[in-house]
Amino acid sequence: MKTSSILKIAFLAIPLVFASCGSKKHVTEQQTAALAKEKIANLPQNEKAIMEKVEQNIKDSVKANRFLTSKVKFTVEYGEQNLTLTGNLRMKRDDIIRLQLMAFGFVEAARLEFTKDYVLIMDRINKQYIMQPYMHVDFLRNSGINFYTLQALFWNELFMPNSNGVRVEDLVKYNITPDGSEAVLGLESPDGKMNYSWLIRQLDARIGMANILYRDRLTNGTSQITWDYQDFETIGTGANARLFPTLMNMSLNTADSKEVKLRMKLNYIDEAQGWEEHTEVSNKYREVSIDDMLKRFMAL
Repeated sequence: MKTSSILKIAFLAIPLVFASCGSKKHVTEQQTAALAKEKIANLPQNEKAIMEKVEQNIKDSVKANRFLTSKVKFTVEYGEQNLTLTGNLRMKRDDIIRLQLMAFGFVEAARLEFTKDYVLIMDRINKQYIMQPYMHVDFLRNSGINFYTLQALFWNELFMPNSNGVRVEDLVKYNITPDGSEAVLGLESPDGKMNYSWLIRQLDARIGMANILYRDRLTNGTSQITWDYQDFETIGTGANARLFPTLMNMSLNTADSKEVKLRMKLNYIDEAQGWEEHTEVSNKYREVSIDDMLKRFMAL
């Protein structure tokens, strides 16, 4: 069986200064970028061609529209419970990701908001919420996930862990394994605890699947998130046009064997602006734990 096919099965089977100093830094970055380009140029021809497409996709993402909005059908599975809601997805690049989930088609039941500084989860019906920095959310902290990681996952883009973006010089840090019409990009943390993988098409370096795995050496447990992309459609026009996935399947597994599966189907994708960009939590809401919110939310 092909390497990429084995990886795909595994993914689905396992649930994710001063001005003078600034000038010197700029020169160093230029030198580092030049060395990175040289290393990529010396790769085998097929690997070089793939990495050049990955690089072009990174450049195109910078030019793309900063806003994306969509209607969404959202399904969550937690244990034996299953809940399907409709709602809205609103994103502003480098600022916010918001999911609003509706009950009965018109009542906002929950709001999930990710910014550069915090994660906000609101249960509108029971007037309760969670608002924490990323380092205070066990799964996100253990998985090395920050806002920019989530942004890349939602926008179907490559990311560099614990960074605010991928630069050209970062590309040499990824391992690449071509296999048939696909390839696997891989990255491992220096301490061996984290492993990141992306399944991409060789044709255009489009990401079909992303996986983040954290290994706890003390307990031998693992936490994992898998993000699968399907049903791509063209959004934007002219030079800003790009293919975007309209179906995303996410699976989150924690070291204590808890699993949450999420399915998000996007419709009527637009690039609308002018919406409220940050939520203010009313003093009528009560702060609770994640487990308490999941139990109450799944009981709707």
